[in-house]
Amino acid sequence: MPDDSSSRSSSRRTFLKQAGSALALGAVGAPAVLLPQRQKPIGVALCGLGTYSTTQLAPGLQETERCELRGIITGSPSKIPRWQRKYDIPDRNVYSYETLPEIANNDDIDVVYIVTPPGIHARDAIKAADAGKHVWCEKPMAMDEEECQSIIDAADRNGVQLTVGYRLQHEPNNRTIMRYAREQTYGAATSVRTGAGYNGAHPNPDDWRRDAELGGGALYDMGVYPINAARYATQMEPISVKGRLWSEREEMYSEVPEFATFEMKFPEGVTARGETSFGKSTNYLDVECADGSYQLRPFQTYSGVRGRTSDGTRLPPAGGDQQARQMDNDAQAIQNDTAPIVPGTEGLTDIRIVRAIMQSSDNGEAWIDLS
Repeated sequence: MPDDSSSRSSSRRTFLKQAGSALALGAVGAPAVLLPQRQKPIGVALCGLGTYSTTQLAPGLQETERCELRGIITGSPSKIPRWQRKYDIPDRNVYSYETLPEIANNDDIDVVYIVTPPGIHARDAIKAADAGKHVWCEKPMAMDEEECQSIIDAADRNGVQLTVGYRLQHEPNNRTIMRYAREQTYGAATSVRTGAGYNGAHPNPDDWRRDAELGGGALYDMGVYPINAARYATQMEPISVKGRLWSEREEMYSEVPEFATFEMKFPEGVTARGETSFGKSTNYLDVECADGSYQLRPFQTYSGVRGRTSDGTRLPPAGGDQQARQMDNDAQAIQNDTAPIVPGTEGLTDIRIVRAIMQSSDNGEAWIDLS
C-alpha cells in the first residue's frame, strides 16, 4: 500500500491534469483580468438569448478588453430586433439553431458561447465546433458523460478550443482558495462543507428548470457549483460519492429534484459535504485544514464574494465583472493558443459526479465508486 504522501500526490496530479495546463493553474492569484495586449478582439456569438445572456453575458461582453459581441443565435425571432438595435448586430450575424452550421462561413465570429438549456448543449456545441468555431459552453456542460465526451471529441476533431463557463474558477477569491489548497498554506485540506442554492420558484410550467429532459432541477442547475468547489478546494478528485434528491413542492418539481445533498470521499480520508436547492438560500464554502481553516461566504454570487481565514486574513470582494473576467481569460487562451483555465474535462468530471449522486439516491443513498 502506498504511503499517505504518494497517494495524495497522485490524486493532486490527476486533478491538475484534468483542470488544465500547469501554466493556467499557475495563474492563481493573478490580477482580476489579465492585462490586454494589442491583438485582434475575439468575436463572440451568443447561442441562446435567455436571462443569463440578457442580464449577464451581453453586458459583460461590453466590459471585456479582448472580446466583442458580434452575433446571436436564437429560436425566438421576436427577440432579434431588440438585440440588433441594442448591440448593433448586422443581419449577416443572426442565426437560428437550424442555420447555426452556416456560421462556418462567417469570419466575424470566432467563438460560439452555448447558453441554451443543458439538455441541448451537446446539440449546439457540436454544431459550433463542426463549423470550426471555438466553443464556450455554459455549465452544467451536458446531461451525461456521453454527451460531454461528444462535445470534447467534436472540439478535438475540429482543432478548436472548448471551455466550460465556470466563472468562479476565474474569480479572485475562489482562485485564492485554490492556491491555498495547492500550496497547503494552512496545511492539507481535511474536510469541506459547501452549498449553493436559492429560495425561489419557477411557476412557469415551460421553464426548463422544471423539465428533466432539458436538464432541470437543483442538482444540475446549482449543484455543479458545490461539486466543482469541493474539487478545487481540495485540489483532489473524489473516489466515491453518495447523495439524496427530493422535492417538497411536488406540484412544481414533480419531474426534477428541488433539493439535493451529497457526500464525497477523497483520498487520505478527506471528505466533503454539499447541498443545493431551489427552496433554501445557501451560499458558502468552508474548508478545514490540518493547520487552520478558511471560508468564502458568499462564494458563488455574481458580486461580493468575500472570505476570511483562521489567522485573521480577510478576503474582500475583488470587484469587476465576473463574466467579463471569465471571457477575457478564455479569449486570451485562444489568442495565445494556450490551454484554457477550465477545459471540457472539468465539465465532464462534474457531470460524472452528478450522475453518480442521482444513482445513489435511486439506490437508497448507497455509496457509488468513482475510482
